[in-house]
Amino acid sequence: MHTPAPIGIFDSGYGGLTVFREIRAKLPQYDYIYLGDNARAPYGPRDFDTIYHYTLECVRHLFDMGCQFVILACNTASAKALRTIQQQDLPKIAPERRVLGVIRPTSEIVGTYSKTKQVGVLATRGTVLSQSYVIEIYKFFPEIKVFQQACPMWVPLVENNEHEGEGADYFVKKYLNELMAQSAEIDTVVLGCTHYPLLEKKIRQYLPPHVQLLSQGAIVADSLIDYLHRHPEIEAVWSKGGKVDYYTTESAAEFDGKAAIFLGHTVHSNHLALTI
Repeated sequence: MHTPAPIGIFDSGYGGLTVFREIRAKLPQYDYIYLGDNARAPYGPRDFDTIYHYTLECVRHLFDMGCQFVILACNTASAKALRTIQQQDLPKIAPERRVLGVIRPTSEIVGTYSKTKQVGVLATRGTVLSQSYVIEIYKFFPEIKVFQQACPMWVPLVENNEHEGEGADYFVKKYLNELMAQSAEIDTVVLGCTHYPLLEKKIRQYLPPHVQLLSQGAIVADSLIDYLHRHPEIEAVWSKGGKVDYYTTESAAEFDGKAAIFLGHTVHSNHLALTI
């Protein structure tokens, strides 16, 4: 019998808090440990091996904290590290534990929204270059054509709390125009970065009204609920106290200030020292 365990949530930065917010809203009864590797963010510009090693190190820390189940609430980590961790590392270090990402749940349902079978993905440069959305969507909907657009200025706007300012409008319009210029038939757009929900209001303002916008948080939360229904043996080992512990690899005070932007309420985090 396993000791009751919290659910681990990992992100390289802050955007994963938008996913965690939705998960906790729908599954408030469980205990959670959130770990942000903020001192080494952003992951996006880094090479595959670095992202993989950083992600694995953080997953191991969550395992050491007792987590049996970890969600990579980060598109870059999901794109560049998840498969290697699942296929090579877990069988050796923790075959009974699970690590899931955020790209597959979105890819599994996007085809049910698009009528034109042309889908846009807004993401970081690293996620775009990985082709992960193109690959995953094709597995479930081979008839869909995917158009990608990197939005390198959106994460800095959000993390500097400028996402609601007038300066954000220029970069929102710029990247949306570049995406829609690839095909006028795009009728569904995926926010392929967990920071982007904070820009959703402005994105909807400049996106053509007929285009549907999909945000990952609610999709991942619903996918997790479905996963639990299919795997009651995993749910049985999750501790149920409604407690959340936050950890960050940077200054706790810095994390607490920025986390409030994403969560809409104050938090008190703990510093976790990693080798940088």
